[in-house]
Amino acid sequence: MELNVVDLSRLQFAMTALYHFLFVPLTIGLSILLATMETVYVMTGREVWKRMVKFWGTLFGINFVLGVATGLTMEFQFGMNWAYFSQYVGDVFGAPLAIEGLMAFFLEATFVGLFFFGWDRLSKRQHLAATWAVAIGTNLSALWILIANGWMQHPVGSAFNPDTMRMEVTSFYEVLFNPVAQAKFVHTVSAGYVTASMFVLGISAWYMLKGRHIPIAKRSMAIASAFGFASALSVVVLGDESGYEANLNQKMKLATIEAMWETEPAPASFNVIAWADMEKRENVFAIEVPYVMGLIATRSLDTIIPGIKDLVERTKDRIRQGAIAWDALQKIRQDPANASADVRETFLQNENSLGYAYLLLPFTDNPMEATTAQVDAAAWSTVPEVMPMFYSFRIMVACGFFFILMTTVFFYYSSSGRLDVLREKRRWLLHVAVWSIPLPWIACEMGWFVAEYGRQPWIIESMLPTSAGVSSLSVTEVLLTLAGFVALYSTLLVIEITLMIKYIKIGPEDGENPDAVPATPKQPVPAAASVPAE
Repeated sequence: MELNVVDLSRLQFAMTALYHFLFVPLTIGLSILLATMETVYVMTGREVWKRMVKFWGTLFGINFVLGVATGLTMEFQFGMNWAYFSQYVGDVFGAPLAIEGLMAFFLEATFVGLFFFGWDRLSKRQHLAATWAVAIGTNLSALWILIANGWMQHPVGSAFNPDTMRMEVTSFYEVLFNPVAQAKFVHTVSAGYVTASMFVLGISAWYMLKGRHIPIAKRSMAIASAFGFASALSVVVLGDESGYEANLNQKMKLATIEAMWETEPAPASFNVIAWADMEKRENVFAIEVPYVMGLIATRSLDTIIPGIKDLVERTKDRIRQGAIAWDALQKIRQDPANASADVRETFLQNENSLGYAYLLLPFTDNPMEATTAQVDAAAWSTVPEVMPMFYSFRIMVACGFFFILMTTVFFYYSSSGRLDVLREKRRWLLHVAVWSIPLPWIACEMGWFVAEYGRQPWIIESMLPTSAGVSSLSVTEVLLTLAGFVALYSTLLVIEITLMIKYIKIGPEDGENPDAVPATPKQPVPAAASVPAE
């Protein structure tokens, strides 16, 4: 395969994004768990809860630092590898990213410092307020990132200006309350809550197997199972909402996820297992469940879900319409001040399909002169590889239902006060919990793969292809930076794993009596109040 700047730039951003997201979900989820644990400490005064907060807070801190470090490089890549994309969407993209920066570096960083160094300098309630500020700031930081990403998936509240060749905000309210962005936010943070819950559950199970730190392990397991159970249910429900939004705004992504080549009568069936042949453009075999896909994706019995082939035919029409808009745009760019009203009117009538004309540029220099074969090739380029999409989605879903099962079981044992039974008679469940620790990360990475690879070849859905957004770099330059990132991130990964294992082995501090509440010191009796002996 011949190396090119577009594919290498995509690979570099995908690598850094997927690596960055190793830290994000755990940080998001642990921040809420820490705040909850400290709330219990402040309410009860039991020192065991304080030790829990400090221990899990140490692991949170390791992830927080590395998450910030890896996130910075992603933003630099917009200017390094995606210069035209940055210039094209800077007016829209800049605001949420700037606000996220303020959240991360001012709100989060300030209160993270207070969390770690304020135990002896702040009162209990003041420190609790700082911990909740960290949790809120961490989640709000994710919100603004996902608003920006959601706009790329469903660009609303903006319009293209042919005179400046840039996207410009027309309604920040629409950008902020973009339904795709909101669905992605609640789904993503819920996944983070599940990740943290399974992490705490697994480490606590390991301590119980080793017979160490049992009071802290049992309390951590109780709070993680309850929080994880609610979060796992939320992930499934909110994931359904994301699927519904995909059917409204990203029909090709949905059709690819389901390996649905043909448009079926409503309600469409759901492919449990399938094997797709991209060359023949059909499924070699598939196990179907009738009606399920139609009900999930449309929430109705009569709404049709278009198949891949039907969507490709629709794309061909958009490409031809986009070529007209592209031709009018070239005339406007030649002399913006003197462009005729007819030319501008032609552009406005076809503006919504302009992005589709750019799909032709890898095949021809002039979209208006594209042949039927070139239009067909451009239209089929909008279909992602089916098999990676199909099975990535199903791995994610299978993990989600497994998390519901696991958290339900442990919630039952913890709520009934029978966690000791696990140590004595159900040790295999503890082993399952330990070995399940990596699964939330696998599910999260699969989810991001489906979300981002599934919208290819678009960097902005239906508006700007990925191939049109790259910087003017050489293959060698991108390879060098890619090698540098691989080396740097591999080093950070080793540091991360080493530190996590080190502090998990050390474990939390153990107190003599986990249920003890510090006694209020007695006030000395004033000397003047003493009664002299007779």
